[in-house]
Amino acid sequence: MTQRIAVLLGGLSAERPVSLVSGKACADALRRKGWDVVEIDPTRELAAQLAKASPDVVFNGLHGEWGEDGKVQGILEHYGAPYTHSGVLASALAMDKQRAKAVFERFGVPCPEGRLVNRFEAAKAHAMKPPYVAKPNAQGSSVGVFIVQEGANRPPADLGATDWALGEEVLIETFIPGRELTTAVMGDKALGVTEIFPTTAFYDYEAKYAAGGSRHVVPADVPEAIAEECRRLALLAHEALGCRGLTRSDFRWDENGSGQVWLLEINTQPGMTPTSLAPEQAAWSGIAFDDLVQWMAEDASCPR
Repeated sequence: MTQRIAVLLGGLSAERPVSLVSGKACADALRRKGWDVVEIDPTRELAAQLAKASPDVVFNGLHGEWGEDGKVQGILEHYGAPYTHSGVLASALAMDKQRAKAVFERFGVPCPEGRLVNRFEAAKAHAMKPPYVAKPNAQGSSVGVFIVQEGANRPPADLGATDWALGEEVLIETFIPGRELTTAVMGDKALGVTEIFPTTAFYDYEAKYAAGGSRHVVPADVPEAIAEECRRLALLAHEALGCRGLTRSDFRWDENGSGQVWLLEINTQPGMTPTSLAPEQAAWSGIAFDDLVQWMAEDASCPR
């Protein structure tokens, strides 16, 4: 009997455009695999939308707030059908960058030094000696991220803007120089290591999702010890938060300084767009896109 699967895509967050592309790609893959697919663009009436669609499984293709921060996961737990990706607690922790770092550090995962600051305070004066990174504490896809360079006279004025809609808490972190590496975890296995070469100033929203925004090299041309450390830390971070399904961890390797690999953050619902990194790593590992999406659907469970 063909199972009905609801693919959640779009949604309410600032990352809606990416989710529409990710979700459509996954929905199409599931159709090719023989699933009865219904696409749902969630509103705040998601519980009613699910009841009307009556799916056997839910594929969560959302990003950002009301997608990967535990709120939608709570609704999915209440609905009771198996769903993909991480559960309520792991999702909420991963989205709250500072609290996630507290867990990572307890498990021995090195993270940049940082602290939370009200965005108006962060806009008035440097909360840390430059160079540093200022970013919303609870957003994904590098939305609202600023790198404050050494010698900068003032912090980013945008942090105090009246139209700022990315939360009142800003995470100020020490800037880690070096090379941008990332590792996807699929279940209990780290897939590989990709090096990212953005064409923009850093790996921001445009670099992640615009065509030609970045160049990916997989496997990364790094010493095997560094690749192994990325795989080890990605799996450790995944397990420390209690993540499920597919995740992706982003690192900086301070090649010419300390030599340390630093975890920047973990993404519990990696992008599934044509330019996304996790599907690229899966393909390098011999797992075609449709097979990856099929695995994610089959891995679904509730409670999560």
